[in-house]
Amino acid sequence: MTENTTNENTTDNDGYRHFLKAQYYLNGSWHDAESRRTFSIFNPATQKKIHDITDCGPPEALKAVKFANSAQQQWCNSSPKRRATLLRTWFNLVHENIDNLAQLLTLEQGKPLAEAKGEIAYGASFIEWFAEEAKRINGDILSAPNSNQRILVSKQAVGVCAIATPWNFPIAMITRKAAAAIAAGCAVIVKPAAETPLSALALAQLADQAGIPPGIFNVVPTSNPAPLFEVLMTSPIVRKLSFTGSTTVGKLLMRQASQTIKKLSLELGGNAPFIIFDDADISQAVQGAIASKYRNAGQTCVCANRFFVHRAIYQQFTQQFAEEVKKLKVGNGMTPGTSIGPLINEAAILKVERHISDAISLGATCYLGGHRLKPQSFFFEPTILTDANTDMLINHEETFGPVAALIPFDTEEQVVHWANDTQHGLASYIYTQNLGRAMRVSDALEYGMVGVNEGIISNEVAPFGGIKESGLGREGSKYGIDEYLEIKYTLLGGL
Repeated sequence: MTENTTNENTTDNDGYRHFLKAQYYLNGSWHDAESRRTFSIFNPATQKKIHDITDCGPPEALKAVKFANSAQQQWCNSSPKRRATLLRTWFNLVHENIDNLAQLLTLEQGKPLAEAKGEIAYGASFIEWFAEEAKRINGDILSAPNSNQRILVSKQAVGVCAIATPWNFPIAMITRKAAAAIAAGCAVIVKPAAETPLSALALAQLADQAGIPPGIFNVVPTSNPAPLFEVLMTSPIVRKLSFTGSTTVGKLLMRQASQTIKKLSLELGGNAPFIIFDDADISQAVQGAIASKYRNAGQTCVCANRFFVHRAIYQQFTQQFAEEVKKLKVGNGMTPGTSIGPLINEAAILKVERHISDAISLGATCYLGGHRLKPQSFFFEPTILTDANTDMLINHEETFGPVAALIPFDTEEQVVHWANDTQHGLASYIYTQNLGRAMRVSDALEYGMVGVNEGIISNEVAPFGGIKESGLGREGSKYGIDEYLEIKYTLLGGL
């Protein structure tokens, strides 16, 4: 691999500055926090400050609940067609501003500009999808036990929703949740990640331009989420939580939400196995592995974390994989040609280094990469570890970095056991040309999602989510809107 250090100017276009906001967005207008405190947002590529924004806390959370609840009353009774029209307008505005939004996203998150544009298009696809689904919230009429009765089944908005999103996909994780909630007739309170709130505030500006009513889409950035969430989780008005983040925090929020029995959608940690059988198309598997492992510098929840390669093709796959990985360019995401941007912060670097050190101490070989590119920087070489085994930390913890650990296996039964030997169950991947094996192993894998001969599995049409300690519920697809609806049964008698 090479370091991409040429032409590190951000570009001549600074239209993204239009989206820089220092205030939080509530009830259709912009405000400073009562405390007047602010916190700084830094570019992980340069570690230079981008902007300061207001730091919200319990007072802002209380206001958000109040205004969202008031707006909710009318919004849930609005026509599905109106909700669909406004969401479609929001979708159009996001696409019209894709270049500026991508610059802003790359600045605060670090991913290459091309990936940022891809995320925005992906995020916008959920707005478009749920604009269409808003008109398809249908009920049912069921036959009743008695001939003079009818059973009506209807769906109603669950109520005010709290939404907490991570820094790795700061736009797509918001739209995947908020678009579904708004389509269903819910008001939302968004708490973006402290590292990447600017993208969330940009979405708020576009939602406002689209005509989404005041109080329906609110954004409360904070550097200290615990006190703010204490308000949201204990409020009986907030009826739903949708959270994407770590399993540890998800469990904490689940306990807090139990006080008022809130409806939950939790997309938590992953530990994705990437299984390559001896009958796989190796070139296809290599391309899928690179897409799954090194996209966003390995900082995705569905990122391949453990590579199980059949012993018969282990050397061949390793060599081809390494040749392709060497072509990846690490550098500032604003620099043309960059393949891999920085990790998000120093803690991420230290975790990657700890996993590599542990693997080497237990017998692995660093086949490629393995080092931070510059002292004190957040850039890390795309790394391949060979001769890894299931005792290593990298097999049991989500690395969230550009490290591929290759573990040889011998039998189908063995690799399925190893793949399932984790408390997580989000995404998994299989490469094989045998249809029977593809179906058999897919059924056996304890994961909410399986990619067969594909390294990228997320899209707006598919139900995204995991099982076991990787979470509850599904996002996207026709199933995603159900997470923001309650089913009501009405018995009509005396007919």
